Amino acid sequence: MAVGELLSGHASYERNLKQVKNPYLPSWEYVPDGEPYVFGGRVYVYGSHDKFGGSVYCMGDYVCWSAEVNDLGSWRYEGVIYRKDQDPFNADLQGNLYAPDVAVGKDGRYYLYYVLSNRRNVAVTVCDTPAGQYRYLGYVRYPDGTMLGEKEGDEAQFDPGVLVEGDDVYLYTGFCARGDKSRHGAMVTVLESDMLTVKQSPVFVAPGCEYSAGTGFEGHEFFEAPSIRKLFGKYCFIYSSIKCHELCYALSDSPTSGFKYMGVIVSGCDMGITKGGKPAEKPLYYTANNHGSVVEIGESLYVFYHRHTNGTNYSRQGCLEKLSVEGDRILQAEITSCGSVAPLRGEGEYPAYIACNLFTPVECVYVPWSGWMDDRFPKITQECTGENPQSFIANMTDGATAGFKYFDLRGVKAVSVRVMGYANGRVLVRTAPEGEACAEINVHYANVWYDAQAEAHLPDGVHALYFTFEGTGTLSFASFRLIL
Repeated sequence: MAVGELLSGHASYERNLKQVKNPYLPSWEYVPDGEPYVFGGRVYVYGSHDKFGGSVYCMGDYVCWSAEVNDLGSWRYEGVIYRKDQDPFNADLQGNLYAPDVAVGKDGRYYLYYVLSNRRNVAVTVCDTPAGQYRYLGYVRYPDGTMLGEKEGDEAQFDPGVLVEGDDVYLYTGFCARGDKSRHGAMVTVLESDMLTVKQSPVFVAPGCEYSAGTGFEGHEFFEAPSIRKLFGKYCFIYSSIKCHELCYALSDSPTSGFKYMGVIVSGCDMGITKGGKPAEKPLYYTANNHGSVVEIGESLYVFYHRHTNGTNYSRQGCLEKLSVEGDRILQAEITSCGSVAPLRGEGEYPAYIACNLFTPVECVYVPWSGWMDDRFPKITQECTGENPQSFIANMTDGATAGFKYFDLRGVKAVSVRVMGYANGRVLVRTAPEGEACAEINVHYANVWYDAQAEAHLPDGVHALYFTFEGTGTLSFASFRLIL
């Protein structure tokens, strides 16, 4: 989507509605692997549940959040919908609840599918409402009672994605790491309308990287995170590629065969995006795995995905972007602070944790994890105490840049930053990473948060804002204010 297009059509987001910002949930919430659905005029997002400072993936119980379809800036907490101690095979609580999916059965009830971190089988839960208390129903099994994933020749089940059509339930699963020839690709298993019983054994629909030669998936082979939707009158298979940070899609006229690779929907570090002269292979955020899906809201298509925080793989937050479509082609979305919905208002205070870009002169695609965050790189983190912990960017050293997209700037006269840390130098404010500085804000050593301000010469119009620290020491960055 071109910057100018962000302005077109955003008038419907009236000023009394909350602005859409990424991450779309509160700064202290960590719900990755988002599967969005519209039920009864609300968007519900189902995902796994990370913790801030978590040591592994998905340490929490399943929770649900929802928003009105015409106000994606206001999300309501629906509470815990399923606990990991409800699974009878998880009495010792050693299994974490990996990425789920939800489908509406022929009976009108809501079915949630998941795989425990220490099992290779798919469990099913059921509820009468989209975000009520789901109860354990059983594990997917063959008619003879054998669990899917245990029959000779079965591959391990992982990351279920579900689509219901008439009497058939299509269950997509799979995980394929590089170098593992025992895993062939993403598979689909057809279930009976009871949502539990295998009707047709698994078949493969997208190849892993060990079996992709000549398939058209080369370079973007299936890795994990299968999700399925109906789009453009076709079956749209969404997945995380072997590159980990990108969500890709494939289309077919059949739910069980013939999928053709179509392209990348979103990259967690904007690889592939060339806007503003950016080289396609230049990363603009520290990323790792990705998982999500697309949903039609009104007449628009959105992708829900996640980002990584705290300098690890294990504290992931949900983000969204409005998509542009040409025919049956989804154009790769640029990651933004505003969800590509409407530019943020060019006035007032904004938290630094909504940065969509975070980088230094040392390029790094993946989260630089080595026991603790590599001290060369900044990270989005939060205070560890209090009911409403403040999130901020930590570890900004010389040359570190935080980018925010996009703002509708009109008559900004000054910019202030709230910072802290043993750092001495200046913060440069630009509208492009290598552009001319529009403001230079002097900062100094401090062990409490303080505000520093400078006159600004920001151009009117829709622009990105980049804040670059130049100096010595390490700066923490909590927020900034655009002053008219």
